[in-house]
Amino acid sequence: MSQQHTAPSAPRDPGRAALAGDVVRRITHLAAALRHYQDVEIAELGLTPATARALHALDPDRPLPARDLAEGLGCDRSNVTALVDRLERAGLVERRTDPADRRQKTLVVTGPGRQVRARVHQVVSDSRLLAGLSVPELATLRELVWKVSDGGCPERCDDD
Repeated sequence: MSQQHTAPSAPRDPGRAALAGDVVRRITHLAAALRHYQDVEIAELGLTPATARALHALDPDRPLPARDLAEGLGCDRSNVTALVDRLERAGLVERRTDPADRRQKTLVVTGPGRQVRARVHQVVSDSRLLAGLSVPELATLRELVWKVSDGGCPERCDDD
């Protein structure tokens, strides 16, 4: 069962509210810029953001049933079927019979899929927009982002 998080109420200081609003706008702009760079590079790999996310979610060393991938991505199984079809046509994923249960198919990342998956991981970890920050500034930013995201991050935000 998922836990419902609520943000703490902010003090009613107009100066603080304006500052917080500016921070939110800047975070939104940063997120959009990161997404833009990621989308461009993912397209260069021949993937859509959705297929890249699906490939990235698969563990190359552990075959996974499509229903488990759908659950991990938080989407409908019919959507995952279409994503896996695209990944399979690209030669990045194969559907194989599960040796433990021959009635079930699992998703297996192929050799080329491992290479593309590694590249997708690099793309989603690209930090070029943070290049101007020092190591102490990055550490402070990480702590602040963790502090504000802890109360409402809908997905796991830790490292894979």
